[in-house]
Amino acid sequence: MEKPTITTLKQLKKTTYRPKSIQEELAQNLREKIKKGEPYFDGLIGYENTVIPDLERAILSGHNINLLGLRGQAKTRLARQMTELLDEWIPVVTGSEINDDPLQPISRWAKEIIDEEGDNTPVAWMHRNERFFEKLATPDVTVADLIGDVDPIKAATLKLSYADEKVIHYGMIPRAHRCIFVLNELPDLQARIQVSLFSILQEKEIQIRGFKLRLPLEIQFVFTANPEDYTNRGSIVTPLKDRIGSQILTHYPHNIEIAKRITQQEAHVSKKNESQIHIPELAKDLLEQIGFEARKSEYVDPKSGVSTRMSITAFENLISSAERRLLISHDSKTSIRMSDFLGVITAINGKIELVYEGEQEGAGEVAYHLISSAIKSLFPLYFPKIEKLEKPNEESPYEQLIAWFSKENELFLEDVSDEKNHQKSLDSVPAIKKIMKKFQSELDSKDYYFMVEFLLWGLEANQKLNKLRTFEGIQFKDSLESFINRL
Repeated sequence: MEKPTITTLKQLKKTTYRPKSIQEELAQNLREKIKKGEPYFDGLIGYENTVIPDLERAILSGHNINLLGLRGQAKTRLARQMTELLDEWIPVVTGSEINDDPLQPISRWAKEIIDEEGDNTPVAWMHRNERFFEKLATPDVTVADLIGDVDPIKAATLKLSYADEKVIHYGMIPRAHRCIFVLNELPDLQARIQVSLFSILQEKEIQIRGFKLRLPLEIQFVFTANPEDYTNRGSIVTPLKDRIGSQILTHYPHNIEIAKRITQQEAHVSKKNESQIHIPELAKDLLEQIGFEARKSEYVDPKSGVSTRMSITAFENLISSAERRLLISHDSKTSIRMSDFLGVITAINGKIELVYEGEQEGAGEVAYHLISSAIKSLFPLYFPKIEKLEKPNEESPYEQLIAWFSKENELFLEDVSDEKNHQKSLDSVPAIKKIMKKFQSELDSKDYYFMVEFLLWGLEANQKLNKLRTFEGIQFKDSLESFINRL
């Protein structure tokens, strides 16, 4: 829809436009979209049957909303996408600081303009993308920032007393009249500042330095909070919580498939890399499994959560590791390797909060442990499970492979070796082919060498082989021999 050409109050009165609250506007447009089956919350994968229905009910009820969830659960994105439920254009009195509706002004300034100009009052148009305000609640936020303050310069210039409404400098909330206002991390806001929101939410009043002003603001408030904040840094004061209509719980992806779709949607991968680098499906599964392992790890603080951004940035690092190898080896194409997962450790380190035991281990060790745990979790889906206590007189499917390493054989995989030499090194272990033929006979040839590496890393994760990291690459050795050498 193009911007309306109406420029005066007289022209506006001749149209079908009628004032309505932002809550009515959101609810009305949501009803229409639901009836027509039109999309309105795009890209919020995994919320289709949980969070979004709750959000729809809150909007239809005309509630202010509190989105409660751990970091990286798309709370701000949910709020931003609510703008799609607003009318595309709304009229405002030209020059109004608080977006006064020409047919229903609330500020003294706008009322005086309309009294003076009458039907010739100039009208401007505001697009829905301009109707989103966002503020991060930090301890240094003041009432003046949010509500407003008396402006002494304005009072002196206009020769007005401090009791005059015209000397008020409006804060962010009054300026968000007829808009969506998001206040992130609400518990971080000082209690006395939270109290200042009471009157706005309930009585439609603002109070500035003892100056009480009836200002019927129409604002859709969306608050966000992390459950951790209730105990660690502060809380939402009870009277304010009581005035928030709906509290909606967000969550992390319930399974790997949903997590993969989110990562695929959010990760930035160039077209060139997509064409040059093959990514086995198992590599994608393994990457997401790291996040699931982190959320239940004894080394990671569960109250802090593990953001979905960890998987997104880790995926980008995984691709960059392969790209770097291509640049060095001068190959035209490559496939993701297990050694590339060592390149995602830097992405993991910044996304997890460690408990005391994790701090003792060190961030790098914890990240490596999470990768190893993810391998152990997925290993039984592709190869026979490795039991801690093996049955006597029963040959293990890995016996010949482990026996090859026990005869003082070693396998060294250089990080930046070209595809030909990398595959040649893996083919040099004779027992691998037998295992792959028996348990992965229908595997796509493109994924073959990644699966071979996964087999070796899986044996190491289950303590059947020993893996040593060097500056140049990774060396696989017999676990018993390595243990004896250490002794």
